[in-house]
Amino acid sequence: MTDPSTPYRVCVVCAGNICRSPIAEFVLRRRLEEAGLDDLVTVDSAGTGGWHAGQQADPRALAALLDHGYDGGSHRARQFLRDWFDDVDLVLALDRENFADLSALAPDDDARAKVQLLRSYDADAMAGDDTDVPDPYYGDAAAFEHVLLMIERAADGFVTAVRDEIELDVPGGEPSRQ
Repeated sequence: MTDPSTPYRVCVVCAGNICRSPIAEFVLRRRLEEAGLDDLVTVDSAGTGGWHAGQQADPRALAALLDHGYDGGSHRARQFLRDWFDDVDLVLALDRENFADLSALAPDDDARAKVQLLRSYDADAMAGDDTDVPDPYYGDAAAFEHVLLMIERAADGFVTAVRDEIELDVPGGEPSRQ
């Protein structure tokens, strides 16, 4: 059993870290909180590119989050760096291009094994082999809404998978990482 004070660390990654990954970050945080796992799992986000570093999330992403009761106002974009693989347990790519970029950035096979597609946690997406969350950047508010709903569906499966990864230490009453 590992140190229960060390959370399971997840980073959600899209291209610029202003649309999809901030939405996913706040949705996953909320779902983990609702499942009582927020003390055991941390979620943040980044982009494969750094052109938006320091910027807030796209206003349309923030509006979609707000419309669904999430607060994403504290978000600041940043770029995922190669050495971050040492600091995370799981890297969730939002589409196959992000997945390929992250896999190429990974320093070794262990790091590459940490990269997964977020929609791989959505059984419906996997049944149709539709694993990409489309980039809504050039779309309208409806495109951001669509992305948020896709991420919410994947979030349910993600929380179930994380719960399987976490050992609940019933005798002591405190959850801990396995």
